[in-house]
Amino acid sequence: TTTIIIIMARLTLLLVAVVAAMASAFVPSSNIIVQRSAAPEASTSTALPVNIKVNVGEGEPIESALRRFKREVNKSGHLMDLRYKRYFENSQDRKKRKIVQARFRVRMERMNARRMRKQRT
Repeated sequence: TTTIIIIMARLTLLLVAVVAAMASAFVPSSNIIVQRSAAPEASTSTALPVNIKVNVGEGEPIESALRRFKREVNKSGHLMDLRYKRYFENSQDRKKRKIVQARFRVRMERMNARRMRKQRT
């Protein structure tokens, strides 16, 4: 029975170490240093200021936290901006894309309004 207790203690310690490693994976590291040059560079960077935080509750499954994180990333629109900035897009193409997006947005708003009216009746 003592060997079982020792094995259980080691497994518990291993489980605690894995959970601690997973929890620290979501914490941004503070030792990253970004240095900027004195001369302004051309704006060829695709970097975006991303401020998305997901607080993981005590005992919350990591899958649900990842699901919430993905939802927040999609709502922020950063991935869409990066997709459009991946290649050069001239002003005419940008205008066409914005018109298509506006049409889709208006269509979705109409559909949701119709759905809400139907639910009220």
